[in-house]
Amino acid sequence: MSAWLIVVGIGEEGWTALSGATRALIESAALVVGGDRHLSLIPKGRYDILAWQSPLSDTLPAIARRRGQRVVVLASGDPFCYGVGTLLARHFARDEMIVLPAPSAFSLIAARLLWPLEECACLSFHARPLERIRLHLAPEARIIALSNDGTTPGKVAQLLRDSGWGGSQLMVFEHLGGPREQRIEAIAAEWRSERVADLNTIALRCVVGPDAKPQSRRAGLPDDAFQHDGQITKRAVRAATLAALAPLPGELLWDIGAGCGSVAIEWLRAARGTKAIAIERNEVRIGLIAENAAQLGVPDIEIVGGDAPAALTGLPAPDAIFLGGGVSNGAIWDAAWQRLRPGGRLVANAVSLAGEAALFLRHETLSGELTRIAIAQAENHRFWRQSMPVTQLVLAKPR
Repeated sequence: MSAWLIVVGIGEEGWTALSGATRALIESAALVVGGDRHLSLIPKGRYDILAWQSPLSDTLPAIARRRGQRVVVLASGDPFCYGVGTLLARHFARDEMIVLPAPSAFSLIAARLLWPLEECACLSFHARPLERIRLHLAPEARIIALSNDGTTPGKVAQLLRDSGWGGSQLMVFEHLGGPREQRIEAIAAEWRSERVADLNTIALRCVVGPDAKPQSRRAGLPDDAFQHDGQITKRAVRAATLAALAPLPGELLWDIGAGCGSVAIEWLRAARGTKAIAIERNEVRIGLIAENAAQLGVPDIEIVGGDAPAALTGLPAPDAIFLGGGVSNGAIWDAAWQRLRPGGRLVANAVSLAGEAALFLRHETLSGELTRIAIAQAENHRFWRQSMPVTQLVLAKPR
């Protein structure tokens, strides 16, 4: 089938900024789909008009019914940069679509500020938690973010003030790329605008303050970076555990017996697009996982309350599993190993004799790498205080 679905990136300059060929495609369409703002930027024609429904996916059947006719979808800037192009590509074949992008808001701001785009963190707060910005806070870091609405810049300024980054330079571009473009600039601590135009994009140059706590994205955050009740995989052991789990972009982790969520949270911080499910039965610890994830910039963590192995039923198959609890429970082991994807990794830690015995048994049947981790810390400059040794089994499931 020849391409019938045309996705057109359109900026604030609207119709006049489109090429003659693009305008001809729109004028000859049977149906034009877009948000109210985008639809207002084009002239009336003989084509039918369809505004996006909420959620956007509810509009897809109406688009599919026009298969074979020319359908034009209007999108903001680059449709594949936090745009609707990604949604459409999941439901329509590549040879059915033609995409004509315009400069994204990220590209426009990089051009305005002369910032190398590859050195910037590019985020979107459209229906996404604001806490995601915490992951990218670092001295002199540059962040460009699409706002959810006119209140977003004020909320970002408040978050920065509360977390010790109030000296950061905050620039907000309203109606970027159009005749009404306007730039508002202040340091976060002095930001006074409660609301700006709903169509705005944020540029942020991070300045670390004396009360800020920059956190590396490498494995092994300090234990005090997490709120916990003592149920935490300690820093050195956690770093070794994350190294063995070896997170890769897009992979999914099951953290079974997650405690305060430290391993799952560091997994999410380690690589782009990773996903994690923290399985924990204790309600207080479930709250700690959510709080820690938000404070450390990964609020999208999925938390499942309940006892394993029953709580594992129906979860998507993982690429890696961490067993921080229940290592002596054969039913948990069997369920976890069975669901682990081929080529996946399972890492189990034990401190008790029963847990260690279970790891020895699994090592005999499944092989893998068995290690004992012993840590000692100097105390009062006088003697070493030995932590309880941790026995760790690392398994790789055959492909």
